[in-house]
Amino acid sequence: MSGHSKFANIKHKKEKNDAAKGKIFTIIGREIAVAVKEGGPDPANNSKLRDVIAKAKANNMPNDTIDRGIKKAAGDANSVNYVANIYEGYGPSGTAIIVNCLTDNKNRTASNVRNAFTKGGGNVGTTGCVSYMFDEKGQIIVAKEDYETTADDLMMMALDAGAEDFSEEEDSYEIITTPDDFSAVREALEAAGVPMASAEVTMIPQNYVTLTDEEDIKKITRILDMLDEDDDVQAVYHNWDE
Repeated sequence: MSGHSKFANIKHKKEKNDAAKGKIFTIIGREIAVAVKEGGPDPANNSKLRDVIAKAKANNMPNDTIDRGIKKAAGDANSVNYVANIYEGYGPSGTAIIVNCLTDNKNRTASNVRNAFTKGGGNVGTTGCVSYMFDEKGQIIVAKEDYETTADDLMMMALDAGAEDFSEEEDSYEIITTPDDFSAVREALEAAGVPMASAEVTMIPQNYVTLTDEEDIKKITRILDMLDEDDDVQAVYHNWDE
């Protein structure tokens, strides 16, 4: 795990998001809409919605914006239905990239994703071509600067709640769960007052690829930037060691 500071990556993402809050709010708004349609508007009876609300608050989304999103999804039978699509492909030097989308126009999204890969010298592959290189896990990051406790105390709290693994980084703690146990562990930590820098179900690379060629780095950066700018793209996972 060393060499991959999760908290540094999260701070980097948050800085990007702070510069373009509209993008992250759009992403979370769509996740709220999907969660409400799947499980109803009451967070008490919808664990997926509770998780999205926690993600929204971690990204400083105002409560009234969250409430409006829930009410809109619950009250408008004609609201947009988003379809989930996952694209897998390769960046330069065999780097693996997974793109999760929520879209109301699959053709537009497919075209945009393919264009991003092509512009960066990569290509979209078939389903399953790179996902086997990743593990789907719940991942919770607690920044040491936000939480004063011993590693042992936090580890025992997490493991007692059902966590699968715990590791200590230079600037943070990482808690790993199965996707099924993620909500229970997150809620147990939240109830105990543990501030979470990030909490989500994600795709974690089994191995990382280091790029040394400047041209390769430019190419993969272009792919990731183009995907990041696309409103249909919810999340991008890759195994490039940035």
